[in-house]
Amino acid sequence: MAETPQKAPAGEAREKVPMMQQVLDNPFLLLFLGVTVPAVLYLIWGIMEVASVPVGQ
Repeated sequence: MAETPQKAPAGEAREKVPMMQQVLDNPFLLLFLGVTVPAVLYLIWGIMEVASVPVGQ
């Protein structure tokens, strides 16, 4: 049996959904963040490693 969402009484305003819950409820945003954040961190790490290599003579 499917549950039907309950409607708020006419005088009450709807509750605001917290920002973090909106992020965690969106699977495509989570996928994007899960790919982008490690890629950016590894890119920064690689640039730091290359910059720390001493110049050869």
